[in-house]
Amino acid sequence: MLGTIGRYGWATLGALTACACLLSMPAHAENVVIGVNVVNPMRASIADQNAVFAQLKAAGVHVIRCGITADSKGIDYARRAAAQGIKLQLGVSPTYPPDAPRRPYQPALFPQMWSGPPLSLADPALSRTSFQFIFDQLDANGIALAGVELGNEINWAAFNSEFPLPGEGKILSLADLAHDPEGKQIAKGFLQYLKILAVLKDVRDHSSINRKTPIISAGFVDAQDGAKLYNNRKEDMVSLSATLAFLRAHGLDSLVDAYGIHTYPSSAQPGNAATAAARAARLNDVTFAECGVQGASGSAKPCWVTEWGFPNSDFSCPSQDASRTLLVQEVHRDFAQMAAQRRLVGITWFAWNADPWSKTPNQDNIYRCDALMPSGRAAIKPIALGG
Repeated sequence: MLGTIGRYGWATLGALTACACLLSMPAHAENVVIGVNVVNPMRASIADQNAVFAQLKAAGVHVIRCGITADSKGIDYARRAAAQGIKLQLGVSPTYPPDAPRRPYQPALFPQMWSGPPLSLADPALSRTSFQFIFDQLDANGIALAGVELGNEINWAAFNSEFPLPGEGKILSLADLAHDPEGKQIAKGFLQYLKILAVLKDVRDHSSINRKTPIISAGFVDAQDGAKLYNNRKEDMVSLSATLAFLRAHGLDSLVDAYGIHTYPSSAQPGNAATAAARAARLNDVTFAECGVQGASGSAKPCWVTEWGFPNSDFSCPSQDASRTLLVQEVHRDFAQMAAQRRLVGITWFAWNADPWSKTPNQDNIYRCDALMPSGRAAIKPIALGG
């Protein structure tokens, strides 16, 4: 299949704690926002956080998309970033009642399906309190955001506990959201997500500093309608087209400035023209099919790819990175075509680093051996928005 799901997505620690870093562009330039995920920076020591800031700054990265904990440590992280000339694009999570039931984590059966409450139990009032604290503290400290993003991969069982485990073993359609028992329950969660999104927008709109900060939807998995699941574990998804159709029918476009999308194209045959064409066709027909034109009246919203990438399992120094660099360059050209149509406004590579708690290397990262890899340089190459 020419396209897979996200690697890790966001972890939740009051607010989100995975981070993505975006290449800053001059204010006068019209460019796609180019980004790199930094994995769970709030798990790192202050010294290690500052070391990553230094790496990013040296690479020319000056805006970071990042979740922070809703406390003084999170605000301090944002303050230290700002001191380095780095702005945050903030990831936030819905808040749930303390006694909300949780789908249990089952590592033996579903190692990548995380524990959590069903999305339908997200509490608007509690979420408002959390959002208000963060925005008030940012305002009090004079910290302007680059963007704000609510949730992660809510159309997949891994990050939305509305999905049962095991599920039905399929990618659900728009009709399933209306008629299938599992789909109808997932639809309830989607409707609740929109209520939380409305709360976030209201808080954002009343911020003294961040009222113009763009809102990005949860990064949706680019699952294809009618396709087979990526494995046989019955870890269900809702197709990207069905997810957007349902949410848009219930008011999504009045609440966001861009649709978040996650895409991991096939890494088969780098440099092969036919395979590159197949990757490009899937991006056009599935990943970007629902993306609107930025600024067009009555149009769908443009897309922002908040996770994309290719693995490299060579951890020698220096790594053999030629094949991945070819893949990045090929897909970068595909992205540029969407940007020329103003249907793509941001791309965010996964990832810069490994999780600070991980005991194994991250095959997706582009900062190794104390340097930015060639594929990383290709991934953060500027892309112009079309006229």
